[in-house]
Amino acid sequence: MITGDSRTEVKEISKAEEIKGSLDFQHIEDKLMHSVLDNDKNTIENGKLLNDSISYGIGSFNPDIMFDNLTKSYSLAKQIYGESILRMLSGYDGGYLKKNLAIPEFRKEIKDNISRKISQLMDEGLIAGDYSITEKGLELASLVLYFQELDSVLPSGSIGQRFHEKPFLYGEKKGDSYFRKGKRYKDIDVKKSVRLAIRRRKSKITASDLKIFERQSRGTLEIIYALDASGSMKGRKIDCCKRAGISLAYRAITNKDKVGIIVFGSDVKLSVEPTNDFTRLIKSIASIKASNETDIASIFHKAASLFHKDMATKHLVIITDAMPTKGTSPETNAIEEASIAKNCGITLSIIGISLDAKGREFAEKLAKIGGGHIYIAKDAEDIGAIVLEDYYSVY
Repeated sequence: MITGDSRTEVKEISKAEEIKGSLDFQHIEDKLMHSVLDNDKNTIENGKLLNDSISYGIGSFNPDIMFDNLTKSYSLAKQIYGESILRMLSGYDGGYLKKNLAIPEFRKEIKDNISRKISQLMDEGLIAGDYSITEKGLELASLVLYFQELDSVLPSGSIGQRFHEKPFLYGEKKGDSYFRKGKRYKDIDVKKSVRLAIRRRKSKITASDLKIFERQSRGTLEIIYALDASGSMKGRKIDCCKRAGISLAYRAITNKDKVGIIVFGSDVKLSVEPTNDFTRLIKSIASIKASNETDIASIFHKAASLFHKDMATKHLVIITDAMPTKGTSPETNAIEEASIAKNCGITLSIIGISLDAKGREFAEKLAKIGGGHIYIAKDAEDIGAIVLEDYYSVY
């Protein structure tokens, strides 16, 4: 915990209604569920292959180049493509590939399997003649990415709410519920608590009798999800962050808030202004791939231009696994830009993935300036829960 008046907190994270408007998840879900119900495993696997290839920054599915990389060095090919992509293309798991690649007959089979798979993707219109992913391929990748995150984004349980969904802490009073850990003492409804204790024929009020007001949010929230897509994030890290972005978009739009996206590396690679167009957000998130350096300073200027000029609460959350590296004074530049953003009414939280001591110290400075929180994720799988925790904390 950081001392002082700042709201900044350092949190170590261990593994831990009716939809209206543009949240057209039902259309997306129906299209994918149709394939699942038809047991079309090939469609699902193709979508996963394409999604993984984007996360690894693979720009071309040239079969000859992929085969050459694989046969020259399995370890290097694994770093370039990832184990799951090699398995889906070759038809064999990593251990078996590595053990048998020296056998000429096996190499020929692998080459045929890779060529056959890529030809199939081309025949289905998922890969173009230059071996790049088509718009149809990107759509399938986004559908599968959404499908992988269904359990997190869709309501569950008898009351249709997941365990992490929290009522709003600020705004007009709306109904009441029981007091529990994490609630504010000032929200205790004394009259209703006393009445409940009397109905229970108690002479004293106990913790189980305490009732509090629930509150409804005032106004709307615009949140921009800024994702570091530098080379060190490729593969599993960026895939977990993409799925976390889908969870955030679903929850925020359900609450009638808006979500924007910034993807940054050596500069801003992709940006989407805060919107409630869920389909657009999913396709944008699915297209995120890794690049090179990290330039955090560029995010703040871009975010300021993307937020709408109204009275909505504006919040920026940055996910990164590294210090800024671009420019002669990258840290100083980032801190100056963060101060300017704060003066524009933009709050900031930082989610660091396995940051070292220096990176953590820098992230703490940024979050303190931005009046938000810093979270240190020990594992990329934690990102989804952390992103939602930060979203609910804005209220």
